[in-house]
Amino acid sequence: MMSSAAQEATVHDPLAEVAASFSVLRVVGVGAVTAAVGTGLACVRVVPVGHLAVSDLFGKAEKEPKPSGLHVKHPLASFHEFSLKTQKVDVTVSSPTSEGLSVELHVSVQYRIDPTKVVELYETVGSAEVVDQTIVLPQLHAAVRGVTATREAKALYTSEREMIRLDLIESLNATLNERGVTVEDCPLRAVVLPQRLTEAIERKLQMEQESEKMDWVIKKEKQEAERKAIEAKGIADFQKIVAHGIDEKLLRWKGIEATTELAKSNNAKVVVVGQGKDGLPLILGK
Repeated sequence: MMSSAAQEATVHDPLAEVAASFSVLRVVGVGAVTAAVGTGLACVRVVPVGHLAVSDLFGKAEKEPKPSGLHVKHPLASFHEFSLKTQKVDVTVSSPTSEGLSVELHVSVQYRIDPTKVVELYETVGSAEVVDQTIVLPQLHAAVRGVTATREAKALYTSEREMIRLDLIESLNATLNERGVTVEDCPLRAVVLPQRLTEAIERKLQMEQESEKMDWVIKKEKQEAERKAIEAKGIADFQKIVAHGIDEKLLRWKGIEATTELAKSNNAKVVVVGQGKDGLPLILGK
């Protein structure tokens, strides 16, 4: 026969069994809800403003990129975002000039991604993080060396830097546009030349400025000499015209007119008629 202890052990508590069942159900329910929420979140993706996203599922990209906003996606698909905003990359390039001198250029490139070629850019280059290193910077280095190799070092130190900037933009767009990248600007932030070369260029520029100044002075003096020659010729021509029109009778008549005017004045005077030179009267004052 079973002892009382054994009989008590075989007695089952119905309330305890019910509580245990509820505990199991609660754990299973929480797990199911958590899984459902996780699955739901995996199916939703928000693309930020100014971005496009390429959906990639099992190594195949969708042909149309996703615009900014809320999107429902396959839980196993990955979204690769590309910013459509203007981006800037700074780089330092050592490049030779036409004289064979090595100069250091600090260049910036401002670019943006063509939204119509985002999918193609993802398929041929990769995610947005590798666009700079894969295609933008290598092409920038090549373009800088291309525009400096045909110019003297002085050109990088003078106002021709603006033309270099325009050449860089044109050269970069010629190669990057077809890849889906549009270059907006490519300014030269600084040009570092060897110290001796910098001093030589400065001396040469100063001498050129002095030479241009001297040319201007010489030109001005020549113009002044021409002006004086024209003025002297005008005076000579005037004197010839006047001399041709003056004779002895005119001078005598002018003398008579002047004598008459003086005789009419109130000043005390003595007039001796017919005793002056050429028969004109003499007028003697006090």
